[in-house]
Amino acid sequence: MKEVAIAIIIALSVAAASAAVSFYRYATSGDKAHKKTAVIWIKPGQSFSETVTRLQELGLVRHPRRFRLLARLRGDDKRIQAGEYLLHASMSPAGILNSLVRGESILHKVVIPEGSTISRIGRILEKAGLMSKEAFLKAASDPELMQALGVEGDTFEGFLFPDTYYFPKGVTPEQVIRKMVASFRSVFTAAWTERARAMGLTIHQVVTLASIVEKETAKAEERPLIAAVFLNRLRRHMRLESDPTVIYGIQDFDGNLTRKDLDTVTPYNTYRIGGLPPGPISNPGRASIEAILYPSEKPYLYFVSKNDGSHHFSRTLSEHKKMVRRYQQRR
Repeated sequence: MKEVAIAIIIALSVAAASAAVSFYRYATSGDKAHKKTAVIWIKPGQSFSETVTRLQELGLVRHPRRFRLLARLRGDDKRIQAGEYLLHASMSPAGILNSLVRGESILHKVVIPEGSTISRIGRILEKAGLMSKEAFLKAASDPELMQALGVEGDTFEGFLFPDTYYFPKGVTPEQVIRKMVASFRSVFTAAWTERARAMGLTIHQVVTLASIVEKETAKAEERPLIAAVFLNRLRRHMRLESDPTVIYGIQDFDGNLTRKDLDTVTPYNTYRIGGLPPGPISNPGRASIEAILYPSEKPYLYFVSKNDGSHHFSRTLSEHKKMVRRYQQRR
């Protein structure tokens, strides 16, 4: 009897060892013959059972019972993070779980051009499939969020720094805004803050002026000159008379700026109001902000488009009128 018991124990031990080896091989080995890839979207609050079912449907998990057991033994069934994942059928079950637990979700490239308005940023994010434009615009005018991030004004316009970003699916409007404001803070250094103070300007005023410069020209060499014009005009208590500010204040602008538009009083019509508009009219890039802080020393007060992307700058009104006749009225 003793020999039989020993034999049984040995047999059970061998069987257990064999099962353990088999399970280990399952957990750590992938099928290299399978070249299939698939994208899985794990929603916030999605159960582990639903996740396994979806993995099976996509052909990423071929033995769901073993996969569930592996996850429970590792404690991964309660640690999987929501997100969008690109997985390969050749990955081992342990590799799949590692990816889901670490949150290695797909990042979507989002390019925000310099001079974009919050409305345009909303369209870009919506086109990328990350969120609706309406949801973004709502967050971009949330007073509590603005207060929390220390941004002055009615919206985040001007403080959403234009750059290339990478966001995962499921990112919230607030997370996007926090990231873009953080980028702005990293660019607008303490030295720039001190420079603005020395010029008698607040950060909000600097960004407002920079947003106008951004919209007035795409030529790098002209930005300090246009900045000088606006700063010179402000010092002389002259109106800015900037077309882009007028356009910003027109709802559903159709692309045709008329004399009636220039004569209509709005908070952003700098032909009709003195000083700065209520806030930025776009989100300016580094170069436009720097142009305001370190403008040209030229005494220009006027500029007019030469219809080739560049401008002619003038000191006097008589010279400016002459250039307007040459470049604009002739057109």
